Amino acid sequence: MLLLGALAYTAWVLELVLATGLDPVRAYVSELAAADQPLGGLFRATDLVAGLLVLAGALTALATTERRPWTVAGFSALALFGAATALDSRLPLSCAPTGDPVCAARETAGLVPATHTAHAVSSTLAMLGALAALVLLTVAARRYGHWPALARLGPPLVLAELAATLWTLAEVAVLTAGRDTWALGVGQRLQVLLVALYVALLAGCVARNARRGAPVEAQDPPVQPPAPPDPPRGEP
Repeated sequence: MLLLGALAYTAWVLELVLATGLDPVRAYVSELAAADQPLGGLFRATDLVAGLLVLAGALTALATTERRPWTVAGFSALALFGAATALDSRLPLSCAPTGDPVCAARETAGLVPATHTAHAVSSTLAMLGALAALVLLTVAARRYGHWPALARLGPPLVLAELAATLWTLAEVAVLTAGRDTWALGVGQRLQVLLVALYVALLAGCVARNARRGAPVEAQDPPVQPPAPPDPPRGEP
């Protein structure tokens, strides 16, 4: 479920082969799913599928994992990300502000539907959930000694995700101030791509434990009884 969710979350790469009419360097990823876009229904559907799959995977992990604080907190944050992503798909933008000056003017004047504000809230919740999940599950992997691939690759992915998030927030601030942005779309696409890569890596770690017959989180090794003492010399 997590792997399929990560794959659906990267459906925006279809813009490389489909004519969307939006500039991927400047446009929000969410604008692909705007109500007035010709392929909006496709991208809303993939966002919904991605959110529901990640939510289901996180809830399944919560039901099967050991009740260790960092792991429980991490999967709870991942469930928030999945739920908010699914909700995001039901609250699409009415138009694409970075590609339509009329839409941008209406948004600035507050003449767009309330779904624009609701979409901003759900998108913020989704990204906060994703950031928290990346940090918490990486700490869990390193603290508890399970998921070695996540313990090794998690920190650089988290740092890259934080950098992409700061990049995106800076570009949003520039856009809000009425100035032209520099590669807002690139920053946000990197942001969502890194989340998808992390979730896919997590899915691989979970699958590897399952193949070994372990639960979602590896159990501590069994305690071996002490070996009997050697008999005294001279005795058989």
